[in-house]
Amino acid sequence: MARIFITFFLSVLYSTASFSQITIDDCYQKAHSNYPMIKQYNLIDKSEEYSLQNAAKGYVPQITFSAKASYQSDVTKIPISVQGIEGLSKDQYGLTMEVYQSLWDGGSVKSKQEDIRTSSEITQKNLDVAMYSIRERINQLFFGILLMDAQIKQNDIYLDDLKKNYDKVSSYVENGIAHKADLDAVKAEELKTMQNRLQLLHSKKAYIDMLSIFIGEKIQSDATFVRPSLVYSLENGINRPELSLYDAQIQNYNAKRQAIKASTMPRIGLFLTGGYGKPGLNMLDNSFSPYYIGGVKLTWNISSFYTQKNDKRMIDNNISNIQSQRETFLLNTQMDIAQKQSNVDSYKEQLQYDDEIIALRNSVKRSSEVKIANGTLSGIDLVRDINSENMAKQDKNLHEIKMLLEIYNLKFATNN
Repeated sequence: MARIFITFFLSVLYSTASFSQITIDDCYQKAHSNYPMIKQYNLIDKSEEYSLQNAAKGYVPQITFSAKASYQSDVTKIPISVQGIEGLSKDQYGLTMEVYQSLWDGGSVKSKQEDIRTSSEITQKNLDVAMYSIRERINQLFFGILLMDAQIKQNDIYLDDLKKNYDKVSSYVENGIAHKADLDAVKAEELKTMQNRLQLLHSKKAYIDMLSIFIGEKIQSDATFVRPSLVYSLENGINRPELSLYDAQIQNYNAKRQAIKASTMPRIGLFLTGGYGKPGLNMLDNSFSPYYIGGVKLTWNISSFYTQKNDKRMIDNNISNIQSQRETFLLNTQMDIAQKQSNVDSYKEQLQYDDEIIALRNSVKRSSEVKIANGTLSGIDLVRDINSENMAKQDKNLHEIKMLLEIYNLKFATNN
């Protein structure tokens, strides 16, 4: 039982620890699943399904009902009198039902279905672009939290260093080596550092609250945000969803081109017309009677030839416009990539000097601690040198976080 309890306790402890570990990839996934627009994907699929089903109804028999009642000023008459044959009435009535079965529609239904599919794909790709933009906002929040974490930790180290020096200076004052003003200078810097810590904590909380709303989960203030590795590689090519959107738009215009071609084709089908009226098909019978007519029907609307040429020109113009938008997007993205790559390289080069600067600032600080112990340095100068070392360490943290942010912005720009 003890072994089982220990195993259960460790598993719970491990799962809790794992849950408090937050990575940027987890934030991407949860923000994507939580964003309200995600529901539109299912709505788009349903809309496409219903539209395709409606378009396919063009292959089933088409049924038309009609009824009429008319009165005319004159009717056809036989100039001779024949026994048993009455003249037609001036009031006439008819009820008909026509069934038409398409045999060949020139590709009209097929082109309509393709137009529906490509239009639906455009809507989905537009949604992909909108959903993809979430990543950029997650980058700003996640790395903002990492920056606040790094500054809080450095602030605590700085505060601890100030407290140690305050105790030292306090003893120097008691021994008459230092003045009370030196002690006040260290204390003032200590209070200012505590004040800065509160500001950093509030900023971190604001970032966490916004990120919690994005991912749809409450993030605890003690959660650990995992810093990504600085190792990266810039792969060739741009795989942004905007490119798929441009492709879908071109495919849609090609589908519309097929619809134009289909509109110039003749239609062939079978028809069956049944009716009941006065008169029927027998014009010599002036009574109500049923009738039917069946056969093959060909229709050809040649008026579509009048506008076909201009319609195709408009489509070609629209495709050229989309290709121009695509080229502009690629050009702007390539310039953006070049700028971000330059920023990454800049921070990488700056990091090469940070450790050396920190070591030198630390050496100056230690020398200042010795000098104030000997009574040859003021407390203000000591605080200045301690702060200079602290700022050097903060600069390193800032360069690391900004470099990480630029790397992930670079990944966003290429989607690689």
